[in-house]
Amino acid sequence: MEDKTNAMRLLDGRRLPYIQHSYPCTQAVSGVEAARLMELDPAMVYKTLVTVGKSRAHYVFVIPVAAELSLKKAAKCAGEKSIEMIPMKELLPLTGYVHGGCSPIGMKKLFPTFVHETAREQSAIVFSAGKIGRQIEMCPQDLQKIVPFAYASLVE
Repeated sequence: MEDKTNAMRLLDGRRLPYIQHSYPCTQAVSGVEAARLMELDPAMVYKTLVTVGKSRAHYVFVIPVAAELSLKKAAKCAGEKSIEMIPMKELLPLTGYVHGGCSPIGMKKLFPTFVHETAREQSAIVFSAGKIGRQIEMCPQDLQKIVPFAYASLVE
């Protein structure tokens, strides 16, 4: 396996258990495609989305890869009048991550984070390890120990 990503090193530092997954890829693919390449059920694979509210505050949403974020539901749970996806060119300077390799763990700053409620019932979820082609599988309760988040209904 390749070198550990920053997110993996942070988990190791906290002694939080996880499983690494990887798939051959040099550029961003859809989360559903990533799940297929890893031979995983897309229902357990989540994507990390970064948004900006009307107040200009930033929020992170972690949702199943096959789903679309409901901006209305996202705004409501963040306490914002409205919310929108940040422009792709702002992702790297804001988070330290590239499109297709954005992890909820290890962003430059800890933003208010919300995870779709389906993760609550799952023994493990899979999400980006912070690099395209690299994923982390871990139980949501352990994720919550390193990234404080709230569960919410985030998709239509």
